[in-house]
Amino acid sequence: MIKAYLVPHPPLIVKGVGAGKAKFWDGTKCSLCPHNCVIADGKKGFCNARRNVGGELIAENYGRITSLALDPIEKKPLYHFRPGSKILSVGSYGCNMRCAFCQNHEISQTQANSKYMPPEKLAEISAETKGNIGVAFTYNEPLIGVEYILDAAPLIKRNGQAVAMVSNGQINPKPLLELLPMIDAWNIDVKAFTAEFYSSHGGDFETVKYTVGAAVKTSHVEVTTLIIPGENDGEAEIDALAKWLSGMSPNIPLHLSRFFPRYKMTDKSPTPKETMLRLEKTAKQYLKFVYLGNM
Repeated sequence: MIKAYLVPHPPLIVKGVGAGKAKFWDGTKCSLCPHNCVIADGKKGFCNARRNVGGELIAENYGRITSLALDPIEKKPLYHFRPGSKILSVGSYGCNMRCAFCQNHEISQTQANSKYMPPEKLAEISAETKGNIGVAFTYNEPLIGVEYILDAAPLIKRNGQAVAMVSNGQINPKPLLELLPMIDAWNIDVKAFTAEFYSSHGGDFETVKYTVGAAVKTSHVEVTTLIIPGENDGEAEIDALAKWLSGMSPNIPLHLSRFFPRYKMTDKSPTPKETMLRLEKTAKQYLKFVYLGNM
């Protein structure tokens, strides 16, 4: 973890232009993601990171860093984007889903301890870190802090470095289309291939499909699905997922990740290896690159 560069947060600017002023706001409604939260004065949206303060939307997690580390690019996982390289991974707090199996719930589902890092400092650290190719916004859900990414990404790219996103894809079309030109690579969690699964975990199925489809047209995209016993491990579901991805390109890498008990799903057993191998075979009927994780 890199801590030396983190500094206290400056006073929150509520009026006028400044760090913390959220961009995607329509009256009392946040227009960033499919929740379209109507937020009362003084209250937060579903993501726990965006607050109505006196009639203005404040992105309270703007530049608030909880995690910073230099990772292998394959850890994102991005296997086909500059393989063998390392990337500076940065995370904040908050999320616009409520996955009972969350692996980073300490920062995604709470307002975790954090320190402020201006976008200029993040770009500087990224450029000065030896062996680093750029910045991956990850760990919590980065899209709920899109204003920070929109400020930081041009500075990172100006230094000749890459910008990657590890995301659940829960973002409305307007902010997504503004963000896409800034992003070189995505790993998008397609958590299941049914609307029912998404609804039960606080997400929207059609939104993640739209995000994947739009990102494929502009960036390198890989997809990850955590295989949970009894939840999304049916062959028909993975068949439908792989077939859908292949309709965009059979070269999209799909990462099928093995579930282990975590957070609110400690009552389930790890996904049997036999299930993982069977679903790998199913997906390979349509896709050239299928990888098994946590095996």
